[in-house]
Parts: sequence; C-alpha cells; structure tokens
Amino acid sequence: MTPPPSRRRGAGTERRAPAHNLLRRGAVRRSQMITTYGVGSLVAVDHESFVVSGLDGADDHWSSDESPRIHERRLARLLGVQYFRLPPASDESSKDGARVRRFPLMHSCPECSELRRHRDFNPPPGRSVCGTCEADLVPSRFVIACEAGHLDEFPYWHWVHRATGGGTTTAGQCGGTLTLRSSGRSSSLRSIIVSCSCGVPEVSMEGSFRRKALKDLGLGCRGTRPWLGTSVPAQTCGSAPRTLQRGSSAVWQPVLKSALSIPPWSDGRADPLAEHWAELRELNSREQVEMCLKFTFKGEIPVPVDEVMALLDAEREEDPEGEDTPAFDNRYRALRHKEYERLRTGNDERERSRNEQFVCETPLGDPAELRLLGVTGPMLVKKLREVRALKAFTRLADLDSTTEGKEAALSASEQAPAWLPAMEVRGEGVFLRLDADRLDAWERSTVVAARAERMRTAHERLIQQRASDPTRVPASPATPRMVLLHTLAHVLINEWSLDAGYPAASLRERLYADDDMAGILVYTATSDSAGSLGGLVAQGEPDRLIHAIDAAVRRAEWCSSDPLCVESEASGTGGTNLAACHACVMLPETSCEHNNVLLDRALLVGTPEDPRIGFFAHLLS
Repeated sequence: MTPPPSRRRGAGTERRAPAHNLLRRGAVRRSQMITTYGVGSLVAVDHESFVVSGLDGADDHWSSDESPRIHERRLARLLGVQYFRLPPASDESSKDGARVRRFPLMHSCPECSELRRHRDFNPPPGRSVCGTCEADLVPSRFVIACEAGHLDEFPYWHWVHRATGGGTTTAGQCGGTLTLRSSGRSSSLRSIIVSCSCGVPEVSMEGSFRRKALKDLGLGCRGTRPWLGTSVPAQTCGSAPRTLQRGSSAVWQPVLKSALSIPPWSDGRADPLAEHWAELRELNSREQVEMCLKFTFKGEIPVPVDEVMALLDAEREEDPEGEDTPAFDNRYRALRHKEYERLRTGNDERERSRNEQFVCETPLGDPAELRLLGVTGPMLVKKLREVRALKAFTRLADLDSTTEGKEAALSASEQAPAWLPAMEVRGEGVFLRLDADRLDAWERSTVVAARAERMRTAHERLIQQRASDPTRVPASPATPRMVLLHTLAHVLINEWSLDAGYPAASLRERLYADDDMAGILVYTATSDSAGSLGGLVAQGEPDRLIHAIDAAVRRAEWCSSDPLCVESEASGTGGTNLAACHACVMLPETSCEHNNVLLDRALLVGTPEDPRIGFFAHLLS
C-alpha cells in the first residue's frame, strides 16, 4: 500500500512529470482488499494509521500485470459493470499497490502529550515522529462516523470546551494547545484526559461514546469522505455522527456480492466480449450481431456468432419475468435460480474443454437411502469458481445480505464505474436438496410456522431500523424452509470440520431457499491448500453423506449451553435467532451468508416439549 503522491507544479508544457517514488507502507493479502481492508477502511501499519483510497485514478496506478481483469458476466451484469479487477499484489517485487491516505490526522505525542494534526508536529519526511521529542506519534484512537458512510476526526477541541459553549464556536479560536494523557488509574475512558492550555477545566473521554454525545454538543455530520481525497467536496448530511474506536469493526463493513461461474459462461470463451454485451443486447437478429462483431473486432470475430446468440439467449433467461426494470433483489434472485437449476442437473458429460470451470456430477453410490432422511439430489461439485465483488461499504450497521443499508460509494464519480475490485475462489463443494413432499408437509405445521414467524418479526424490525428509506423496506427471508436450510448448512460445516479435517473457516455455505428452491451448497471458501484437494467432494458420496447428516443432527440435539439455549425466546442480533449460540451452530462470519442470524436448531431436532418441530426428529426417536 502506498500513500498518494504530493502535488507538484509542472515545469513546462513539454516536460514530462517525474516518475512517482512512493513510500511503501505495509502489505495485506489480496483477499483482504475485498473483505477487510477495502476502499474506505482504516488499516493500521506499525504505529501509523491510513484510510484506503477510492477507485478514482486506479486505472492509472493499478498495474495491468499485477491487477489483472476478472470476467464473470452474470455478476457484472447484476452490478452494472463491464468487468472486475483483482486488487494489486503486495509482493516484494510489486511495482505499486493500493493507494492510502493518512487518517486520522489528529495525533498525540507520548512524550510531550501534545494533541494536534500530524503536519503540525513538523515530522521529518517519510517519518511519523514528533519534531521536538523524536518520539513515535500515536494516531487518534477515536474517530466519528455516521450511517451514511461519512468519516471524520473526533472533535477534541469542542469536547474539552463544551462547558464554555465550544460546541457552537469555531475549533481552535481560543489559541490554546490541546494535550492528551492517561491518568493511569484504569483502562477506562475516564482515565483518558483531554486538556487545553487556554485554561478550561480538563475533561475525560467518558461519555463520548453515547449515541447523542456529539448531538448534545450541537455537532452534526460534515459529510466528509477522506478516502476520496481533500479535493472532493463534502456531502450534505443530516445524520448524527457517533464516536467509534479507530479499530472497531463498525467503522467499515463490506457489501459483497458473488456469483458462481456456470455454463455457458464458465469456459472463458465469452471474456473478449465483456465490454460489448450492453450493445449486443440491443440487437434483434443474428445478422445485426454478426455485423456488430465484425465492425468491433475488425473482421476477426473471437467467438462464433452462433455461440454469441446462445449466450444472449442464456442471459435473457435470467431476466425476472413481468418487470421491465427489475429491482436489484429480483435480479439477484434470478441469478440464484439459474445456479440452482445448473447444480440440480449438473454436467455429467465427459466432453469438456480444458478451460471449463464448473464440473458437477452425480455421485456413483445409490442415493435411495438418503430419502429416508428427507434429503435428495446430492451432487458432487468437483470444480467451481466463485467471483466475489466489493460493491460498496457501510458504517455503523453490520448489515446482512438481505437488508438495504446506506451504502457508501467507492469513487467520487457520479457515473457508474466500468469495473469493481473482486477476487475469485476456485474450489469444490457438495450440493444437496431436501425432499419436496416431506418439506411441504413439515412447513404446514402450525408450531413450525409460529417459530419462524417470531424470527421473521424480529428480523423485519431490525431491517426497519437499518433501512435508509422506511417506505421501501425489503421483506425478511425468514421462512421455515430458509431457517431449516441455513441451520442444516451450519451443522454440516461443523461436522465436516471435525470428520474431514477442514477448518470451519475454510468452508462456506450458499443457500437456495425459495418457493421453488430448497438446496444448500457447501464449498471451499479459500484458494489455499484447503481449497481443492478432493476431500470435501468425497463427503458427498451417499454412504458418507448419510453418516454426516445423522452425526450432525445428533450432535445438534444437545448444546453445552442447554437448557438455556434450546429454551431461549430470542437470541442473536435483535432477537433474530432462537435455539442457536456459539456453542452449537454458529460459524465464523466468513462462512455464513447471513452473519449468523436466522438460525434455530429446534427446527432440526425439535424441543424437549415438542420433538415434532424438528425436520430430522425421526432420526433421534
């Protein structure tokens, strides 16, 4: 990661600007540039702190060799971009990397205790030390943010002058110097003391994290976006800012969208057409498509016209029916439906190209005994590719994939970006479905519907609180079918992590829960040695799958936190879980699509008072 270069005045119109010699500040993995240290996030490097810069100008400093393009047409169409790019490499031999900017600017010196902006300490070039004491400067531990995604410095001057009406006056007009020290009496906020040399009484940081602490000072959000640079004007914002720890997870949460590469897009033959699909979709006949391709590629068409027509037909099949301009959620649901159909049918045919990235086959064993468990249609996904893209990010709210939060943009441009940062995961997985007849009969139970309704009500209340527009609140997906599939995926991941030797964090779920879908895909979520060794696919053979489901259900029958866990009336974020805790079914957050909400193992195994609630209760009788 490298800070942006300082501005330099040109010496003449014919003289070229000198090459940038940028300082290197640490390194992170490529995958972390999507999930942990993406655009707008704060990253600590040694004793310094930076905010990752936006995508403006990234086309120039992201090297095409170190940041290649990634193509996944279905996801690109969903997000309205042409292609994706892998974040720059951070190897020792890499030329450049992701740009960062120093933030927060407020620093303190542990020797003289002064609290001021970084440049006011007069540090030597390339170093972050006090110009007087030569001690390493400490970035401010506190920042403020609002739900609209804005980020700003903590208003220390207003905080220490609040007794004198400092909340309504201009910061720094007293002419004093701020200091920050610790009393050493405890590790609480009461021990962090802020004072000013102008003579006002010193105050502690106690109370600064109250929800209305800054509002009581008369301070509102200034709409600043430091990840986009100082030249970008601030936005008008009516949200109330809140104080956060600089390293808090609430400062930055990614909004990720993903898709599996499935036929006919999974062999890479359509990649040369990535920037031309929008134009091709407007054409109505084969002759028009052929003419457009000849003109675009100067007569050398990279893909046969018949294949292009087939790809256009396949793309139109994912258009939601009955809507001319479908909403994002409807398009994402159509994308999942297409994946579900392909996972059900597979591609057992042996004549595949070497570049095929999706191989899904029927297991060799007899799956008849699985029907006795209520499971059907197991498929061995021996080869898959998933593309995960960073669409935006949020602050303060830990949003799950079913809510529409106030998403902050990755760039200052008002135009839609041509690309987004993304990563690709190649691995393997196991797909299975629940028996439709047994599932329908189970869903009609009044006690089952009542438990799911309690979670749905709590989840919709949570969505209502987080929605940017209260009049457009999406419906909660908490149906008995969805909660059952979600909990089953979690207990299977836990079982395979014990039986097959996979770390739970290296496995991931992908749920297909709708009126027409009832399946789960458990697949490897990392691209390292745990990615595609064949161990997970082997668990999908019927004899092993029967044992895994039986063992997982029996393990879920008892939790070390019982009877508190199974008798819980509400648990999890906002009461969106019932019988679920970290001792039984919860997973690492990277493995779960819904941030460990909408879970209830009682729908798997029942309760001591009513075992009939459990879909797999017959295995325990």
